[in-house]
Formats: sequence, C-alpha cells, structure tokens
Amino acid sequence: METDRKKISILVTSLTSGGAERVISLLLKKLVDDFDVNLILMYDKIHFEIPVEVKTIILSKKLIQSNSNFIGKLSEAIKCAKRYFRILKNQEIEIAISFLALPNFINSLASVKYPKLKTIVSERGYPTDNTTSKISYYISKIFYPILYNRNDKLFSNSVYINKDLADNFHIKIPMDVIYNPIEIPKIKVSGTLLLNTENNFKIVNVGTLNERKNQTMIIRALAALSEGYQLDIYGDGHLEGELNKVILQRNLENKINLRGTVNDIYNELVNYQCFVLSSNTEGFPNALLEAMAVGLPCISTNCLSGPLELLNGSQDTIYIEQGSFFKGKYGLLINNDDHVGLSKGLAHFKENPLEREKYGNSALTKANEFELNTVYKQFKKFITS
Repeated sequence: METDRKKISILVTSLTSGGAERVISLLLKKLVDDFDVNLILMYDKIHFEIPVEVKTIILSKKLIQSNSNFIGKLSEAIKCAKRYFRILKNQEIEIAISFLALPNFINSLASVKYPKLKTIVSERGYPTDNTTSKISYYISKIFYPILYNRNDKLFSNSVYINKDLADNFHIKIPMDVIYNPIEIPKIKVSGTLLLNTENNFKIVNVGTLNERKNQTMIIRALAALSEGYQLDIYGDGHLEGELNKVILQRNLENKINLRGTVNDIYNELVNYQCFVLSSNTEGFPNALLEAMAVGLPCISTNCLSGPLELLNGSQDTIYIEQGSFFKGKYGLLINNDDHVGLSKGLAHFKENPLEREKYGNSALTKANEFELNTVYKQFKKFITS
C-alpha cells in the first residue's frame, strides 16, 4: 500500500540564478515525485523554471536592497517570518527545509514555534569567509550556534563547511554533506579540439565579476605568458569596468574578452580547451562542476571549499608549492591568488595536448558522480531519516 506523501516546504530568499537556487531548481524536479512540495520565496524574483506540481508562495513583494538601512531590513525580515510561520501551520508542513543564512535563521525560529515540526537548514558557503565585515562575522558567531542548533539537521555541500561550522561556530546538530547535483549535458568537448595545437589555446572562466571570484588573477597570469592564449570570461558583476580597465592597461584586449551572461553555458563551454576557477573562496563551485561535465580539463585555486574534493577526489590536505601547481586526479590545483602558478599550469596544458585529453576524460568521469538521480537519492534519505 502506498504511503501518504509528506508535506514539505523549501524556504529560500528567491529563485535567481545563484548556485543554491540552481540546486533547488534541480531537486524540485525529483521532489514532486515523492512529496507535496511548497516552495516559499521571500521575494518575487524567479529565474529557474518551477515544476507545475510545486505550490509557490511569495512572502513579500518588497525586495530588500543591499543599501537599505538596518531597521528597514529587520522590519521586512520580521514580516516575512510571521507570514512564513502562518504558512507552515496552514499548509500542515511536516518537513521544513531552508537554504542560505536569512532563511535558515527564520526556519530555526520556526523550530521554536512549532516543536513537532522537522526543520532542516542548509549552509551553502564557507561560513568564516562568507561574512562581509568583522561586525557581521561576530554577529554570525553569536547567532549561528543559538539558532542553527535548534534544528533537527544541517547539510552543506562540502566537508570543510561542516568542519568550519563545528570548529568555529559550535554547531552540534547532526550534519551531513550532500554535494550539488548536476544534469549531465549531452554535448561534450570534442577530442579534436582538445588535441588541437594549431590555434590559440582557448581558456574560459565563468563567474560573477567580483573580488571573491578574483578574475584579475587570470589576467595577471596571461600577462606573464607569451603569445598563443585566448581567454573568455562569462558573467556580470560590479567589477566589469575595473576588469576592462586592467585588460587595457596590460594591452590584453586582443587576448581577453568579457562575454557577459548566456542562457546555456554548456553550449559555450564546449568551444574551449581549458577551464579556470580563480576564486578566493567558494561554497561549492557549480561552474567548475559544469566544466568537468562537458569534459574540459580544469585548473582551480585550492580555495575552501569544493575544488579539492572535485579535482582530487579527496578531503585530505595537500601541499602546493608557491608559483607551481599540483596534479590532482581530475585536474590541476594552484594556491589562491597565485598567478605564477596559474601561468605554469596553463603552459603545461597548452604544451601537452595528451595531458589535456587525459584530464578532460577524468573530469567527465568524476562529474558523473554528481548526476541528479544519484544525489537526489542521498537527499531524500537524509530528509526523511
């Protein structure tokens, strides 16, 4: 006899084009087969398609701007929380899941109001590096343990996030790692392109144009190299003007292009021979995983968290000599902000097409471990056990 479908909710700020939002959009496709799903958005910003079976509820039409004053932000957050609590009761939610800091705080308060409700929070960024100032860091140090520890469970997308939560924020509830899922694309980088040595070596980066993604490091690396390299950067952000300025200052306008955003990044990735992740910190780098999923050889900073797990398949600490690179099982790793190490890694791939082919194949094999069906089975077991 078929068991009753549990009623679950997923609370998130919005469904814009961020990494956490992408994960939610993929999980929704599978959750509707097993649960009655309520997607609760704090604000009416939707980028990803939502399955018709999902009941979508918007808590507020008033988007809190980043430059809003503290009182205004707090007032709107309190209104959202009150509406959220009413929805949990009216919809008879049994499992309440949340993603990102503010929704996690609100969900934690719901666990106090409704003790029988099963609440699960998900941390998506490396907490110690995810605060914008010393004040916000100390606020997090106070409120993370007070609120997060009231939930039944927590999951993140990296062992390093969980370790940071335990060591530096005193989180004591059960924690698990559920990596970001991916829908493996049908298109792949051709072996002919990977082995091609006749034209410029084609490099790609995908990410928001900001300090954390550190695309200036790639620009410095290309400035240190001779001719024969071409870089395209996909994404937008407040540093676009600054990056263009640096490109012009280094006379690299014929080597580097800022391509903006595109609807289907896979169609672009297959036109390159190497992917570079230059971030200073990550939660879990979707862009790196997407590049691996089309068979691109990859170079990444060994930032916390995610790249080591993706490109070496290990959680063990590694040593990378400054100004050099480390050969992982599935890609090359360099130190943060080390443009010399990156330039050597790029030169290594450019001069060794067979290495490119080998790492492209191994990256594709690793990416298959994160296929949506596989990850969803882990997620379903986690939220129901």
